[in-house]
Amino acid sequence: MVELNQDVMQAVEALDYRVTVGDVAARAGLKVEVAQQGLLALASETAAHMQVSESGEIAYEFSRKFRSVLRSKYWQLQAKEMLAKIWQVLFYIIRVSFGIVLLVSILIILIAIIGLMIAASSQGGGDNRNNRRGGGFNFPIINIFYLFDFNYSRGRRRYPNRYQYGGRGRSPQQGEKLQFLEAIFSFLFGDGNPNADLEEKRWQAIGTVIQNSGGAIAAEQVVPYLDDLGEGWDKEYEDYMLPVLSKFNGQPEVSPIGDMVYYFPELQVSAMERRKASVSAYLKEQKRKFTQATSDQVMLSIGLGSANMILAVVLQSMLQSFPVEAIYGIPLTVVQPISVVLLAYGFAFLAIPLVRYFWVQWRNSKIEERNEERAERATALNRLGEAFQQKLAFAQQFAARKVLKEEEAVYSTETDLFEQDNRLSEAEFMRKLNEI
Repeated sequence: MVELNQDVMQAVEALDYRVTVGDVAARAGLKVEVAQQGLLALASETAAHMQVSESGEIAYEFSRKFRSVLRSKYWQLQAKEMLAKIWQVLFYIIRVSFGIVLLVSILIILIAIIGLMIAASSQGGGDNRNNRRGGGFNFPIINIFYLFDFNYSRGRRRYPNRYQYGGRGRSPQQGEKLQFLEAIFSFLFGDGNPNADLEEKRWQAIGTVIQNSGGAIAAEQVVPYLDDLGEGWDKEYEDYMLPVLSKFNGQPEVSPIGDMVYYFPELQVSAMERRKASVSAYLKEQKRKFTQATSDQVMLSIGLGSANMILAVVLQSMLQSFPVEAIYGIPLTVVQPISVVLLAYGFAFLAIPLVRYFWVQWRNSKIEERNEERAERATALNRLGEAFQQKLAFAQQFAARKVLKEEEAVYSTETDLFEQDNRLSEAEFMRKLNEI
């Protein structure tokens, strides 16, 4: 099976199945060569049609069911889609497993504490029981449970809806809530990088700006979408435009007064008449959210994590103080390592979100700095004066929009060869007639 580019496939669908290389490159933010190779591979595998204009530009027309054609043709694609669905289920299980482990950990510790007290009572005498009753373990344990029960009960009386969790519900302010077990994972590890597709968005925006300008631009028009403009002469000579030229096969042109503009022939050709696409004034990164869990779910997660850690500390103390050899027939040599693991889990459950909170704040400060810098460039673009307008006027000399209409194609893989020869001859005849 030929490796197909998913970005190309998505761009073809978004552009209504009739595209040029420039359409796909601008829409998907791909290098022109990558878009061309991807289109040729997809057209070959799905029996798409190529339509060639008299000047040699090519439009590709795909079936609206080309994904079904691929699925029926290749078992690998079916397996890939099946694996993607399986991974979704597995990832959901992973997400909820952390909440399940937390609840199981609390339950195990409680059972161990109760078992330890029972074992100690059955082995010790009355004096020992009385000493232990007044010595320091029953009292703290009772107080711990009383405290959590009291806070929980008081919370229910003051906020009757606050402690309802599990399942999906609607919050008037935040819309659909996470399930509680999913919220625990979100509290621990967050919900992914909201800017994972930032580079894709960057090049999509730049491609859209170029197409909206007729395929010819000045460098100032794309600086709100770039990060590193260089320093000194690198910035003065617009070296930051080199990746843009490489990406979309651009060519520089110098005006008589020394202004530099850039035009992109492939992005000037489109398969259909399309309106100018909307594009943001600058590339804006999304700030990271600490968690998508509600504040109630966060507080409940912290409460359960704290309870797990406190109970684990209490269990450790009791294991050191109570003279028993086994709990429920399980030797202490087995119970002790398990209790250490549960204590470590309780510590990590609270430490990981705490560290991540400060990390998120630091990352967001950097994101805000970059957004402000790009926003300033966009504002400065609107304030450029007459010199910049002259530069744009020179760029417009190279601007063009060419639409490859289906009826104007002189060759197509869809029509009969004899008919195409006649059309080609007619087109050649009309061209020569116009020359006369």
